[in-house]
Amino acid sequence: MKACSFLPAATQMVYDMGLQDLLHGVTFECPEVARAEKEILVRCVLEGHDYSSEEIDRIFSASKAEGRSLYYVEEDALHQILPDVIFTQDVCEVCQIDTKCTQAVLDRLPKQPHVVPLTPQSLTDVFDTAVAIASALGREEAAYSYLQKLRDRIDAVIDKLRESRVLPKRVMVMEWMAPIYNCGHWIPHQIAYAGGIDMLSNPSGDSIVTTWEKVRRYDPEVLVIAPCGFTTERTLQELSLLEQQPGWQELRAVADKAVYVADYDLFTQPSAATLVDGIELLAACFHPDVFAVPVSLQSKVQTLYGPSSSVFASDYRRSA
Repeated sequence: MKACSFLPAATQMVYDMGLQDLLHGVTFECPEVARAEKEILVRCVLEGHDYSSEEIDRIFSASKAEGRSLYYVEEDALHQILPDVIFTQDVCEVCQIDTKCTQAVLDRLPKQPHVVPLTPQSLTDVFDTAVAIASALGREEAAYSYLQKLRDRIDAVIDKLRESRVLPKRVMVMEWMAPIYNCGHWIPHQIAYAGGIDMLSNPSGDSIVTTWEKVRRYDPEVLVIAPCGFTTERTLQELSLLEQQPGWQELRAVADKAVYVADYDLFTQPSAATLVDGIELLAACFHPDVFAVPVSLQSKVQTLYGPSSSVFASDYRRSA
């Protein structure tokens, strides 16, 4: 069995389930361990460029309007592998290569692989994709033990919220800064499990452009900024895009020092384990008197404006 993953989240789950010996090709955005061990088959024309948020949005919007993909497959390398299974996705043609773009290359292979498109819309769907991946690799049982551990972690968060009798916080998780995008798909479900409610979000649907005026009127108690594809450090480079917005200082989240910047992979990379990591991190952001950020995640989040603590990474304002 030879498998290739054209989706970082699928690659992460293959490794999480201990099935990486079956994986032969990955993408340029897959986890570092996979890129070091496997052939990189999917590339993007934006690699190596340091574009701003506004430039990235403009480039992707133009390519979508023109029906072009910014991703491509290293066809010669794919011919060398001749995989039996390929994992791809149809959730977002902007963030990753999609099945349609992939198919033109696959049609030229002498042996047609089994294509497994992963199209999760909800958190439950993401968990189901783990089963789909393991089943396609002939190791379905690996998914069930993997998922049970993750469900136990979610249950632990829910139990602690119940025991502490906390009320849900009015929050916003922001997927992009210029223009501002709300959060969609599985992220609102993560928020709910973490003890929050995001009334600007789009559960099980696409994230969409959201006006700054709408954000001001909503006035979240907690704001988590996690642009798709951006690490914490990358987001901080462009934080001024938000700080320059009229009324920024008057937002309740800003006044209460409840603004956080987090790594994208806890939210917009839909592998089951990283999304559960995201739930645990959000619970600490929403209810810091009840939860602490797990040690393994402390490098993935920074709190703005507030005092430094052992719970979070170095405070942005103190280190700037």
